Amino acid sequence: MAKASRTTTVSAKFAWCSPAVGSAANGDCQNQPDVSSIVSGARAAGADEPRRIHRAPTPGDRVFRFLASSMGMVSMLAIGATAVFLVYNARPALKSTGVVSFFVKSVWNPTAGRFGVGGLLIGTVMIAAVALIVALPISLATAIFINEYAPARVRKGLVLVVDLLAALPSLIFGMWGLFALQEHLVGPAQWLSDHLSAIPMFQTDQGALLARSTFIGGVVVGIMVIPIITSVSRDVMSQVPREQCEGALALGGSRWGMIRDVILPFGRTGIIGATILGFGRALGETIAVALVVSIVFAPQAKILQAGGGSIAGMIATQFGEANELARSALVAAGLALFILTLIVSLAARAVVRRAAKRGAGGGSRFGWLKAKMA
Repeated sequence: MAKASRTTTVSAKFAWCSPAVGSAANGDCQNQPDVSSIVSGARAAGADEPRRIHRAPTPGDRVFRFLASSMGMVSMLAIGATAVFLVYNARPALKSTGVVSFFVKSVWNPTAGRFGVGGLLIGTVMIAAVALIVALPISLATAIFINEYAPARVRKGLVLVVDLLAALPSLIFGMWGLFALQEHLVGPAQWLSDHLSAIPMFQTDQGALLARSTFIGGVVVGIMVIPIITSVSRDVMSQVPREQCEGALALGGSRWGMIRDVILPFGRTGIIGATILGFGRALGETIAVALVVSIVFAPQAKILQAGGGSIAGMIATQFGEANELARSALVAAGLALFILTLIVSLAARAVVRRAAKRGAGGGSRFGWLKAKMA
């Protein structure tokens, strides 16, 4: 109470001596102590002062920064060393064929020294695209079910199964696709050919074999990619603030409305990243494609009939019997796949950055929820 009274007295005296009081009080103000002297006395008496914040990094910060920078440099050095190795060992084949011809032509003749992976590049992208079309809806539906609909006792088991499937070797998926799944996919391929033949990619030649095709290879790779996209998407969706989800339900929204207007916009950036991660995984798949798809070097626009292109699968099937020049061409094919993957990664970063800017700019669909909760 004494401290409060002293504070009140000083405040009153200061207010009395303010210029707004008028000239009549100026005589009394001359007898009052200066405010700066009062503040100095209070500091000398040990009053509270703002804590000084030291901006200099601590030893722990320096160690962490050094370790993080070192790991980043190791990753960059590994990527750079891989690129240098590919370029150096691909020189004989590129010199024999020509750089432009190697990337645009579709030929593989080690005897004549002529190589080209243009058709294989197109086939690789087509298999990855089919895989993504198959995997993305199933992955998102599975992630939403695990997070929002599955009972707590079932949720743990589903998470364990998804993580286990993501860790299975691609050889298991390839053998399963070749011996168990392929014969069951011939029927759907025939149905697509009969009912959607107006679309050029679903057309087939008379009497063409519908097994070992780009379609079947894409389905098998898509099943491989489902656990990866599901795991990442589920982790992203689980980070949504539950207050916003409960607020949407409290305002009368349905559970699906809450998922559509809160969870999906919040996790949009992470879902895009998971999708691009799965697409990159599909681009580089080797063993499963080599087992399921009949590799052809020419571009195959009809995805339902036998034959398809895959750079990774071609390298796996051709490497054992290749001579020195052909091995150089295989390394050059690996360089083409490396460049394709790099382009996809850069495009993914651009898409994720754009999505993040749209979310930060208030473009998310649950802005109405924030406004009502405020």
